Amino acid sequence: MTTQAKNVDEYIAELRSQIETNPQCASHHYNLGVAYLHKRMWQEAEKAFREAVDNSPRMAEAYVQLGGICLQRGDIDGCLNMNKIAKDCRPQFAVPFANLGFCYLQKGDVDRAIVYLKKAVNRDPDYVQALSTLGSAYIMDKQFDEAEAQLRKALDLAPSFGPAWNNLCLLELERGDKAKAREHADKARENGFAVADEIMKELGAEQA
Repeated sequence: MTTQAKNVDEYIAELRSQIETNPQCASHHYNLGVAYLHKRMWQEAEKAFREAVDNSPRMAEAYVQLGGICLQRGDIDGCLNMNKIAKDCRPQFAVPFANLGFCYLQKGDVDRAIVYLKKAVNRDPDYVQALSTLGSAYIMDKQFDEAEAQLRKALDLAPSFGPAWNNLCLLELERGDKAKAREHADKARENGFAVADEIMKELGAEQA
């Protein structure tokens, strides 16, 4: 939609005015939710996304956003449930599959995480975050060659993606190559990723 708003607050006011005129427009509610997320107004965002799915029950993107809000407050199971609904609404949408994989990884269910992350990558081979998370899952599963393959794919697509460099660092630590691990840690930090203090200590370095 076109907008005359000069900032997020004006955009929110504009959307709320449009919703008053057309309260059943799921897109307006969804866009309002996204605007609230920019302001970190979690409760308002959740209400807007719920209004979106009330008016458009198969709006997968809104369920994904609701899952993200669950994750923000530490509710992994809530995030899982929302992304399950999202992938059922749009079976070819890669994002909920990647989110399910991430959640299962957080819960320690590595096998199930790999299944969902592979499904995400099959749907979108250029999905950098999914490739990096799949690499992390393979590290946890001790499939080191597979892990490196996925992480290299991620970095071929996005050379400045810090989390993938960090995962390569973790991979080389698992392999016992601290020199390579340090190189990858430095690349992660150069690209804005805060490598964990315990990893830097293991590498014999300190955070800047």
